[in-house]
Amino acid sequence: MKRWYYISLFLFFAAVRLEAQDTIRITLTEAVELGISRSVDVMVAKNEYISAYWDYRTYKTELLPEVTFKGTAPYYSNSSSMYQKEDGSYDYVNNNYYKIDAGLSITQNIPWTGGTLSVESNLDRLRQGGEDPFTRYRSLPVSITLEQPIFGFNRIKWLQKIEPVKYKEARQKLVSDREDVASTAILHYFNLLVGQINLEIARQNYANADKLYKIAQARFKIGQMSRVDLLQMQNSRLTAESSLTDAQMSLDSRMFQLRSFLGFGENTVLVPTIPYFISDEVPLLNYQQVLDLALENNSFTQNIQRRMLEASENVSQAKADRWDIKLFASVGWAGYGNKFAKAFDNHNWGPNQIVSLGLSVPILDWGKRKGKVRVAESNQQVVNSQIEKEKLDFMQNIFLCVQNFNHQPKQLQLAKEVDSIARSRYNTTVEAFIQGKMDILNLNDSQQRPPQLHRADVHAVVLLLSNPRTDPLRLYREPTAGGTVSDLTDPFFLSRRLFIFTILILPHGFENYIDMR
Repeated sequence: MKRWYYISLFLFFAAVRLEAQDTIRITLTEAVELGISRSVDVMVAKNEYISAYWDYRTYKTELLPEVTFKGTAPYYSNSSSMYQKEDGSYDYVNNNYYKIDAGLSITQNIPWTGGTLSVESNLDRLRQGGEDPFTRYRSLPVSITLEQPIFGFNRIKWLQKIEPVKYKEARQKLVSDREDVASTAILHYFNLLVGQINLEIARQNYANADKLYKIAQARFKIGQMSRVDLLQMQNSRLTAESSLTDAQMSLDSRMFQLRSFLGFGENTVLVPTIPYFISDEVPLLNYQQVLDLALENNSFTQNIQRRMLEASENVSQAKADRWDIKLFASVGWAGYGNKFAKAFDNHNWGPNQIVSLGLSVPILDWGKRKGKVRVAESNQQVVNSQIEKEKLDFMQNIFLCVQNFNHQPKQLQLAKEVDSIARSRYNTTVEAFIQGKMDILNLNDSQQRPPQLHRADVHAVVLLLSNPRTDPLRLYREPTAGGTVSDLTDPFFLSRRLFIFTILILPHGFENYIDMR
């Protein structure tokens, strides 16, 4: 009695759990859109791009004049300080004063030479306290200052070479990262779809094995089948039952992966639909065209260019750091007076000029600076060698991807034809076994063929739609007019997404990815 009570309780809670679950039918287009809109990886990619964008904006400001205001309002001091008298002895004197100063400067980097040019204007007001107080003004109407390293490292010049390449790489990487998320969504989607098909096949196999086992039992009772063959049929039935359990567990695991990636709760049951696909409509790719467009639009091209420039920059800096020679020149006028107007009267102006040439050249450093140059040059050679190998691998991967893509439609068509033949053979074999005209070996072989070939048919579709070997083709631009990133929702476009669109970015489609406002 207790046994039936526990069984009834279990069935009750199982029914409640099934009622609490929400079943959602989802298409490939919806899975991709949800993956892109909800994925954490997309948010990370956007933030990385925004960081690169502001780095680029910071670089652009290096080329513009910088206006700076400096001032002190006020500065007050009432303290004693030590001074030396005429006889050489020291004494202390009290100093009571306060001052106000303000200045405006404009500084401009010089990209061609690596120096800085600035124009400055200042005004100081000094109020001296004590027994005989007075006020003094000091003006610096205009002062022009040049700071120029001689044979030094030109930081601005290298920024002009590297930063635009880094920004372009970041733009292309953002699109590539979004497509990586779309690729993952497609793979999870088809994994779940394959899991459902595997479960359906496992159920059908179990039903067939159970039916054939019952027929075998009846034939064994009337002496038309040996006990060995009966045990073989029983073993086939148990194997089919075990495969059914494994298929259910596999489906649950794949369901969890897609549910987690798309941001659904654990009570949601996703039912994917098989996307519309016509293999005859898939175009053939031309290797040279794909290679040219990939080199033009793939972030790999910008990546290797940036790394080569950074290696050259390190060599240039190491060579420039062997000595330190700087030129400083300042030309201007200064005015003084006990009134504000007198300080700005040109009759009271006097010269305010400074010229200096600083020099620091190592006499004996035991080869330290020379060693830094050799290390930088060695690192540059390593980078160049790595880049050459990566270029060859990149081109080879593109060639293999194009070949693989062009062969997949044919493979899919062949898989469909073989699957149809295998199904017909299976049905014929089962009828022959029931009539006693087929032995166990041929029956078991025909039982295994249809599921294997049907899986091959499905996997051929998965390979065509979501082959990860297409990664090197990122940002391949398809020369169609008027296309935008909204083409994500086109069913046919999705059918070849990872072979074309994962490497696609139309000329005016980037703005749809992120809004900088």
